[in-house]
Amino acid sequence: MQMAAVTVIIVLILTLEASTTTLAARNALAENKTCYGDGTGGSTGISLSFDIYLMTCPQAEDIVRSGVEQAVASDPRMAASLLRLHFHDCFVNGCDGSVLLDDNANFVGEKTAGPNLNSLRGFEVIDSIKTELEQACPQTVSCADILAIAARDSVVLSGGPTWQVETGRTDSRGASLTKANNNLPAPTSNVPTLIQKFQNLGLSAQDMVVLSGAHTIGKARCSSFSSRLNSMGDLEFIQSLQQLCSGSNGTLAHLDLSTPATFDNQYYINLLSGDGLLPSDQVLAGGPSGVLDLVQAYATDQSLFFEDFATSVIRMGRLTPTTGTAGEVRKNCRVVN
Repeated sequence: MQMAAVTVIIVLILTLEASTTTLAARNALAENKTCYGDGTGGSTGISLSFDIYLMTCPQAEDIVRSGVEQAVASDPRMAASLLRLHFHDCFVNGCDGSVLLDDNANFVGEKTAGPNLNSLRGFEVIDSIKTELEQACPQTVSCADILAIAARDSVVLSGGPTWQVETGRTDSRGASLTKANNNLPAPTSNVPTLIQKFQNLGLSAQDMVVLSGAHTIGKARCSSFSSRLNSMGDLEFIQSLQQLCSGSNGTLAHLDLSTPATFDNQYYINLLSGDGLLPSDQVLAGGPSGVLDLVQAYATDQSLFFEDFATSVIRMGRLTPTTGTAGEVRKNCRVVN
């Protein structure tokens, strides 16, 4: 009995120590987590709130959810694609739907930027949802809000956490090819570069680690992780990638080979085993202590990952435009009114 009691006490002490370490890491990496909006942490005056469409378009979220459900049922990979659209939108001039604008004779959008070209997908799904919303509530729900709601629904449909989406964004009347090329992290980025890219937008190192966990679903082309084919690590994993990519750089690989269509914490478990697909993912396991502590914490505690992911996505969703005229609610997400 005494031996059992001692064992219980030891387990409790170890658990407390682990929790304390995780909390310290989260606090250290999140030191600027209250800074949103303009790349310097300032406020831009755009007000977001919950249930903003409750009176003007009460069926808005149901329409978005239905569209996402149909798309994911037809193509499970679409969940990751819609989530990625929201990320790539928010990282360029804030969450303003600029990523959805098509090029034309007098305008160059963001779709041809290096990180987006032949990579971003799901535009037709957003078009379909927008068409239904325009029929139900003309010029009420912005394309930027559709992206935010669709991202949440995609995560939920994949088995991940839910959260209440803040709405009230407007759509931009412009886009920035230059910022799309410069702001979005490359798949070859190292940890300091990743942290800097996020901090440039007022997001923290913790936000970077937890939002990278979105790579628990989706696919990537061999060209985006070619340096992993000759890297050190899990030999069996590396050899499987070499075999997969031997035919073409355009071949797709699952970002998470273990549970490719499930939003879970397997991404972090893979990193600790040396099985991260993108170089920018695997470097997190060799990052500074605070980064590595969070990787280990999320690999151990899926609930912690889910909680922090929801918090960081909401924070990212508050990134707002800093320049230009007031936005609009587009009738067609591909073109300015």
